[in-house]
Amino acid sequence: MTTNQKQSFISFMKACDVLRFGQFTTKSGRVSPYFINTGNYKTGKQLSVLADYYADTIAASGEAYDALFGPAYKGIPLAAAVSAKLWEKHGIDTPYFFNRKEAKDHGEGGIFVGYVPKAGDKIAVIEDVITAGTAVRETVALLSDTGAGVSSLFVSVDRCERGTGEKSALRELAEEYNINVYSIVSARDLLETFSSDDENYIRISEYLSRYGGAE
Repeated sequence: MTTNQKQSFISFMKACDVLRFGQFTTKSGRVSPYFINTGNYKTGKQLSVLADYYADTIAASGEAYDALFGPAYKGIPLAAAVSAKLWEKHGIDTPYFFNRKEAKDHGEGGIFVGYVPKAGDKIAVIEDVITAGTAVRETVALLSDTGAGVSSLFVSVDRCERGTGEKSALRELAEEYNINVYSIVSARDLLETFSSDDENYIRISEYLSRYGGAE
């Protein structure tokens, strides 16, 4: 993504009230100077624009994959919308699928809806925001039962926070599972929207200095 595209996406998140600045306590107990609530994408237009950014990022990556996977629940509309945008904008017709929280024991059965992953498949996973990477690890475990593997991961925002060590959670995932990771924007891109003497710039800089991980 170009700098202009990244700034455009950040403005889009603000307009959708997805990105907020202030003081927010995260699941980890850290007090963050910003918060991203992707649950605030709630209209057809917003989903369409969001899918545009994902599709552009995926197409630009040049990644080869057999299907897109959107983890339940937020990943379900994302996988469908992004798959449609890849076809409409880039002429890429790709299967997509998502999981049920509980396996269905009637009808077609199973835990997956849509494409049925098989041994040897390369799966591109679509997620919203990466902090610790817990959800991605759950996805890898879920797909491993089918013999398929995660080859790439696409997220909207990389918070750039440390994982279990000194590296960022996203970098740890990449190395642990040998996958290629991409984000539309990162926490460090947020800094570019402020002047260096802005209060938000100072707070985010301090937060990353304290909790940021090596890329």
